[in-house]
Amino acid sequence: MLEQIRARLAAALAPTELEVLDEGHRHAGHANAGKGHFHVRIVSAAFTGVLPVKRHRMVYAALNGLMDHGIHALSIDASAIRD
Repeated sequence: MLEQIRARLAAALAPTELEVLDEGHRHAGHANAGKGHFHVRIVSAAFTGVLPVKRHRMVYAALNGLMDHGIHALSIDASAIRD
């Protein structure tokens, strides 16, 4: 699943930085514990001038289909390239 997330984000947003972490271990005792909890940190020129909520929508769009099949929860840190 990590590789699928990385591949889709790389193809859709051409990030200069991309980190995808499996955080399932941090959700013991929650619904779907240990399955499908991820954190994405992404930096991309595609986010320049884009409000944070739209950045998140762009990430979700790139992951279309995975949100229903493998991703239970996703936290996102999306930034534009800093000059």
